[in-house]
Amino acid sequence: MASIVGKRQGGKTYYYLVESARVDGKPRIVSQQYLGSADEVMAKLTGAEQGQPVRTQHKGFGDVAAAWSILDRLGVAEVIDAVAPRRSDAAVSVGTYLALATVNRVVAPRSKAAFAQWWAGTAGSRWVKAPAAALDHRRFWKAMDRLCEDELRRVETELGRRMVTEFGLDLSGLALDMTNFATFIDSANEAAPIAQRGRAKQKRVDLRLVGLALVITRDGGVPIVSHPYPGDRPDVTQFSDLLDALVTRYRDLTNTVDSLTVVYDAGQNSTANHARVEDSGIGFVGSLPPSDHPELLALGKSRYISVDEDRYPGLTCVDTEVRALGVTRRAVVTHSPNLHAKQSRGFDQTLAKVRRQLAELQATLARGRTRREKAAVQDAIDRICRPRWVREVLTTTLTGDTPGSLRLSWRTDTKSRKRLEHRIFGKRILFTNREHWTAAEVVAAYRSQSEVESGFRQLKDPAVVSFSPMHHWTDSKIRVHVFYCVLALAVAHLMRRQAEHAGLHLSVRALLTELAGIEETVLLYHDGGKGRPRASRMLTDMNDTQHRLYEVFALDRYAPTR
Repeated sequence: MASIVGKRQGGKTYYYLVESARVDGKPRIVSQQYLGSADEVMAKLTGAEQGQPVRTQHKGFGDVAAAWSILDRLGVAEVIDAVAPRRSDAAVSVGTYLALATVNRVVAPRSKAAFAQWWAGTAGSRWVKAPAAALDHRRFWKAMDRLCEDELRRVETELGRRMVTEFGLDLSGLALDMTNFATFIDSANEAAPIAQRGRAKQKRVDLRLVGLALVITRDGGVPIVSHPYPGDRPDVTQFSDLLDALVTRYRDLTNTVDSLTVVYDAGQNSTANHARVEDSGIGFVGSLPPSDHPELLALGKSRYISVDEDRYPGLTCVDTEVRALGVTRRAVVTHSPNLHAKQSRGFDQTLAKVRRQLAELQATLARGRTRREKAAVQDAIDRICRPRWVREVLTTTLTGDTPGSLRLSWRTDTKSRKRLEHRIFGKRILFTNREHWTAAEVVAAYRSQSEVESGFRQLKDPAVVSFSPMHHWTDSKIRVHVFYCVLALAVAHLMRRQAEHAGLHLSVRALLTELAGIEETVLLYHDGGKGRPRASRMLTDMNDTQHRLYEVFALDRYAPTR
């Protein structure tokens, strides 16, 4: 029920449009909208001019509102609050804090210390009622400490269920992959054992790492399972934990795992891991290192047939079987002209670099001034020739016994180069138990791994949906940080998927750029008295794409009404 209520403030009465409803059997105000003083209400009713604004404000609207609409649709704050009830002295709930952190990660990633300033520049305060003091970074930290690892897992499970049911995600095909992220945690910090030095995929070997495994839907690239782990652990060791979590959640959603197909690359291969996959009863599409199966590489060109000329022009395959990882399963050996050409160019560049380095070493030895013994020089030659396949086509000869007499020569065997290219370049070996799928379906499943790789690239984009900056130094806060970063990635891809279904084919960055162009302008009027300025809000002009996005995300729910 709606009514107009007057509130006395500073000797004046201000009017609000109030809507009431029964909550838990008791009447409560569920929303209120400021109308103004009696003079302002009368001016609006009579259409009187308000005069010239004394100043304006411009606030971010479209991107923040669209991201919040997804969080609201999923009930993120509600799910979190169900496992981490609000403290009596907290200004806002734990769920609200993490929802705010997620929106910030989607739109403009920054530290918690800088959050309040950013939030003040958006229109979000109109629909998220949080006092300015509640946005202090220490309040965020306290909220983050309310969630333990088990509670985060419960929240993620429930949110995954809601993503599937609310957005109709297809879970029949899921892709799995792992990466790690560099942190700036001090080496002496013992409060964050999850951050360890290891093989840094961002090449920051000087920094401690946090590993992250994701399971992402082929339908929209939405992450539904995440698994953070210490950065010094090889990816292959985390596979079984992630698989167990995936199977448990999938069974929770569908009661059976027969329809589930998991896609992963050769980096996760081990006999133990594959035994776990076989025991789980799920479908899988993986790959095998071509060099481990020369018998498959030796299959004649005449045996290759087209996979699907419409979907994959030029791609051919041999459908056969192979013994690998302790079992005999179907193998689809593919040859891609594009991959072939890229590998050929790349190998030529590698050979050119090797020859250049050998020539420099040859010139040094020819001058007879080296002090290195023959074994040391041979080690240097071996390092130069270490890149893959080089030893198959390039032969080096080191003569002489004393440092001054050492001489180097080499030759490239062009016939071996051609045989190598014919045998290996452009080929992949796909490994699957999906016997009734067409070769095109197997290829499509394997290529869906690009969705996971795209998600990781997105998390490493410093501008939007970014894992960094991460200004946390305890295990619990790091795990919560990982949680809302992955949730931000899910929100961004659900937004992209929703736009895609409406015929708008945009990347995450392009989508957020278009939405960010929908701003809110606040016109402030003042009659010269001591009261606060009157505010009139309106949205900026929108282009055709922005109009479509406004409708797709139903942004009218968040748009200003006065």
